[in-house]
Amino acid sequence: MAPAILGLTPRWVMLLGAVLLLLLPRTSAQEPPGMSCSAYTNRSCEECLRNVSCLWCNENKACMDYPVRKILPPASLCKLSSARWGVCWVNFEALIITMSVLGGSVLLGITVCCCYCCRRKRSRKPDKSDERAMREQEERRVRQEERRAEMKSRHDEIRKKYGLFKEQNPYEKF
Repeated sequence: MAPAILGLTPRWVMLLGAVLLLLLPRTSAQEPPGMSCSAYTNRSCEECLRNVSCLWCNENKACMDYPVRKILPPASLCKLSSARWGVCWVNFEALIITMSVLGGSVLLGITVCCCYCCRRKRSRKPDKSDERAMREQEERRVRQEERRAEMKSRHDEIRKKYGLFKEQNPYEKF
């Protein structure tokens, strides 16, 4: 229920869980896998979280198996503000809020940088290479026009020589 309130999609929640796993310190002395998490109820959070498959609920000092089928523990099991996993000083609610704010800040920063760069590129004056390219393009266009005019005059001379020149008004002869 809490991820829906915060506006997080399941993909973001999974990403946040993966980030949490990367941020958690590795414990060297892990409990044997056969040991049940409920055996650590009413003990300390540190003792419970030595086993990475355990979840500590601060609200009722209960140690329980982490619900691996769900990304976040359901509210019926333990509130997000009381749930601890991996380390005792991070709760899920604070982690979700922090990661959302950081993710939003990064996206906003990238968007602002992209908009700034695009605006700067559009409003900048042409540099020397752009000016040279434009000048060369204009020179090529002028040379092409000169060649066209020269070819047209040559063709007209040949047409005139052989009597194929088209006159302005073909009915003037009559």
